[in-house]
Amino acid sequence: TNPAFKEVLSRIESHKDCRNLPMISFLILPMQRVTRLPLLMDTICQKTPKDSAKYENCKQALKEVSKLKEQLVQDGAGSATKCRQGVLEGLKCDFLALQPFPLVSSSRWLVKRGELTTYVEDTGLFSKRTSKQQVYFFLFNDVLIITKKK
Repeated sequence: TNPAFKEVLSRIESHKDCRNLPMISFLILPMQRVTRLPLLMDTICQKTPKDSAKYENCKQALKEVSKLKEQLVQDGAGSATKCRQGVLEGLKCDFLALQPFPLVSSSRWLVKRGELTTYVEDTGLFSKRTSKQQVYFFLFNDVLIITKKK
């Protein structure tokens, strides 16, 4: 939403060193490199003579690199999902407009959410009244937010 940022980003993306690629392509590069490592290692294994001692080391390296790639891809997908959930929940809450609270953060993720019934006691001078109220809660890894549904 910041016009100055958009202008600078546009200028950077149009620079000859960036070859007119959008910023997103540079953000994806590390993940692409990780996913290519097993392919490279597999090619090295195919070129290594099967009767040499290096072949077993190569196969072990391929196995480990493949395991690392799978773990990084799963972690990355999980983090993106958790962040996306946090963003969606943040957009649903009206109180954010009243109180600046950084709900969306790379170190915060949604753990659980749900609806609860609370009992509120209203004590007057001569009477005592109990009422039920529906609340919706969002439990993040470091904060609990309790809201009322509209």
